[in-house]
Amino acid sequence: MMHVMALGMHRQEQLVSRRWGIAGLLFAAGLINYFDRTIISVAMPEIAKDLALSPTGTGWLLSAFFWSYALMQVPIGWVTDRYNLRWLYPACFGLWSFTCGLTGFAGGLASMFALRVALGIGESIYLPGGMKMVSVLFPPKDRGLASGLVNCGTRAGLAFGAPLIAAIVVAAGWKNTFFILGFGSLLWLAPWFWFFPKHSTSVPEKPADVKWTWKTVDRNLLGMSLAHVGYGYYFYLMVTWLPSYLVKVRHLSLQEAGGYAVVPYLTFTIGEPVGGWLADRLIARGWDEMVSRKLIITIAYITSILLIPAAFAETKMSMILLLGAASLVGLSTANIFALVQRITPAGGGVGFSIGVLNLAGNLSGVAAPIITGMIIESTGSYTPAFIAAVVILVSVIPLYWFVVKGTASLQPSPSD
Repeated sequence: MMHVMALGMHRQEQLVSRRWGIAGLLFAAGLINYFDRTIISVAMPEIAKDLALSPTGTGWLLSAFFWSYALMQVPIGWVTDRYNLRWLYPACFGLWSFTCGLTGFAGGLASMFALRVALGIGESIYLPGGMKMVSVLFPPKDRGLASGLVNCGTRAGLAFGAPLIAAIVVAAGWKNTFFILGFGSLLWLAPWFWFFPKHSTSVPEKPADVKWTWKTVDRNLLGMSLAHVGYGYYFYLMVTWLPSYLVKVRHLSLQEAGGYAVVPYLTFTIGEPVGGWLADRLIARGWDEMVSRKLIITIAYITSILLIPAAFAETKMSMILLLGAASLVGLSTANIFALVQRITPAGGGVGFSIGVLNLAGNLSGVAAPIITGMIIESTGSYTPAFIAAVVILVSVIPLYWFVVKGTASLQPSPSD
């Protein structure tokens, strides 16, 4: 018995010793995740032309991914708390990459819609699985930076994917873009299995049963989740409609739009680890963890107001600088995930809690593209849609301060 316990401790120590390397692989998975997810947004002007889509029809297609992605968040979060992520994560990764590649064969709206739904099922592992690994591998004082690093891969995918995808679409067509990036993504599996320790576990203790787990959905998690609806609406408007806005309103070519989109998306990318690091530094100086993270979230959300003058900017340069400043909302993201890890009671399961949070946020992923398309079609302008996104985001700030007030027992932490 002692030998078995010692072996288990050794395997867990080996896993913790490689935590930054694993975080790097999760960053790369996030990068690929958004390459695969964002192809449709960048290529939508060409896809819409080929399929003769109206703005409302475009909105429905852009939202297809989020239907399955959102609905899978709670189930996949529960699963990540119970099964070894060394195998579960790459299985889902393989599904999403293969499905992305198959999208190049889509011959119409119905088949493309179905494949986007399948992509959402595969990619659902990304956030619950990634944040579960952070909670296992990192102590609370380092989770801001670690959460930001892991998740900023998705924003890097947006930043660098936009011009890359635009270039491939122009050179090879949108169908071949799905082939190249989807099937090519499968190469990530090799370093994952090489680096992740064999026979290791990502679940250091047996999680509570299902009934107990659902009882952890308290006012703190509900408050975080309701606030995340506002974050999701703002973020997914930027993800799905910004390329089309730059092409149709600012009259940029597809390739130019991809280049200009780097600024706001890269700001989101850098903002995630920086925002997490800033809160970590405040905590290291003696500030309360929850206050520190809420403060950074509040400041970040207020910067969204700059999206409104961006819509009225007369020059391309002033417009893109304002879009970049409005993307400082990204400073909040790592702190949101670190807060969820902080309020989850021991035994409740971080994967499950992140799944509940991300379900709420991705309901906005379903709604934002559709509502935005309807607003554009009814008003003939993107500006009202931008204003709506800002109002929704800023209005949720009080939830962090007046609803999320508890200090649940900390999750078990690895040694430094």
